[in-house]
Amino acid sequence: MHHTPDKDTIALLPPFARLGLDRIALVSTKAGADAAYAALAPASAWGFDTESKPTFRVGEASDGPHILQLSTPERAWVFQLHDPACRSVAAELLQMKGIAKAGFGLRDDRKRIIEKLGVAPAGILELNTVFRERGYRKDMGVKGAVAVMFQQRFIKSKKAATSNWANPRLTEAQLVYAANDAYAAIRVFDALGLDPGMTGFSG
Repeated sequence: MHHTPDKDTIALLPPFARLGLDRIALVSTKAGADAAYAALAPASAWGFDTESKPTFRVGEASDGPHILQLSTPERAWVFQLHDPACRSVAAELLQMKGIAKAGFGLRDDRKRIIEKLGVAPAGILELNTVFRERGYRKDMGVKGAVAVMFQQRFIKSKKAATSNWANPRLTEAQLVYAANDAYAAIRVFDALGLDPGMTGFSG
């Protein structure tokens, strides 16, 4: 069995180079969604994640996800799902067969997408499962995976994580946070040497 690195070990590592705003596209219009589709469709795999506005009251149900992030190893797209055109294109992309959508902790994301977009995503690949199959005992998560694969520290902002993802105007910090969760996932997917056509995707 392999050990997942602990927080103290990860804290000593050099930082993972994140995507800057110059390589992140905010998708909030039909034209933006169509351009994102054209750029993403030829790829064989994407990093994938979603964000939902946090719920703070007991019994309060989330109506998320509010944004969807898809990334290639070069660029990331952050779709705002309050826009009907963006929702429609996002649903079309997620249903595309033959493209791996790789990420961490995706069970909840998948369930919410089915509820919100009315489609079951195809080709979802839970990277935690891949690490378990390779002898890591507990869920790796993006921080552990980046530490193992690149010997680097993935920085996540707690403030951005708990921010209002339903806001029509996302901040630069929110865009960087969201895009890099998906970007790190596709980088880990590539580093693991996974075949996009491999079986075992759920969906």
